[in-house]
Amino acid sequence: MDEWRAAYARRMNGRTCIVTGANAGIGYETALGLARLGARVVMVCRNPQKAERAMASIREKTGNDGLQLAIADLSVQASVRELAAKLLDRLPAIHVLVNNAGLIVAGRKETADGVETTFAVNHLAGFLLTDLLLERLQESAPARIVNVSSAAHQGGHIDFDDLEGRWKYSMWGAYGQSKLANVLFTYELARRLEGTRVTANGLHPGFVRSKFAHNNGLLARGLMLLASPAAISPKRGARTSIYLASSPEVEGVSGRYFASEKPARSNAESHDEATARRLWVVSEAMTSRGARPYEAVDPRG
Repeated sequence: MDEWRAAYARRMNGRTCIVTGANAGIGYETALGLARLGARVVMVCRNPQKAERAMASIREKTGNDGLQLAIADLSVQASVRELAAKLLDRLPAIHVLVNNAGLIVAGRKETADGVETTFAVNHLAGFLLTDLLLERLQESAPARIVNVSSAAHQGGHIDFDDLEGRWKYSMWGAYGQSKLANVLFTYELARRLEGTRVTANGLHPGFVRSKFAHNNGLLARGLMLLASPAAISPKRGARTSIYLASSPEVEGVSGRYFASEKPARSNAESHDEATARRLWVVSEAMTSRGARPYEAVDPRG
């Protein structure tokens, strides 16, 4: 074990980390990396069979017996609430929450809650899960919240008049908006957590070679294949998530956006505090029990 890993391992030994979307890609590598550092890792996954295989693989590679599974469909808010209740019942302390799960959808779809799927999974699921676990994170401080965003947020815009793409939908537009929402949420969360010793940071993992977008038809698969020579491995893509979850270098650092384990610039809209506050209020309304989906304004009148 090299000096870098030894220092991190001393820090993470016995700490409890939750990683969503942990059965494949960046999430799997994040869970694997934290397990190697001695952390107790709870892997949140949707598919039980894939989750079992992923956990067995990590256990075999690390010898870490502190691995747990939590099965949930993050597109369904009732499932997110059930997940949070189980985690709070099971975990007396939570030191790290990595909101990693995400997707991209070629054609507009809605979840069981009647919410556009990209926004529901990429933003609202993490927003709701964080809110439900926040008191336990504060009780466990120092603690960290890590939100996996993307450089795709640079072209994103929060369209409050058509937040769910009811009147105009594009795959990359919806994805960019959801990733910008991740950054806005991170910054606003950090402001609200000042003085609590719970930090919140966001990140771009890099363009990662994975099965991301492979379930969105021939065009999406073709574009990903064409771009794949420039892509990095999931292992490398997970490095910034692991860094923000464990490094003493970012102890107390909050409300920042990182890429390649270094602070990076997010787009101008992400720094608009009024937009962040409005998004928070809308997100609260969209995740309230029995709430109706956010009412878009039909631009056609």
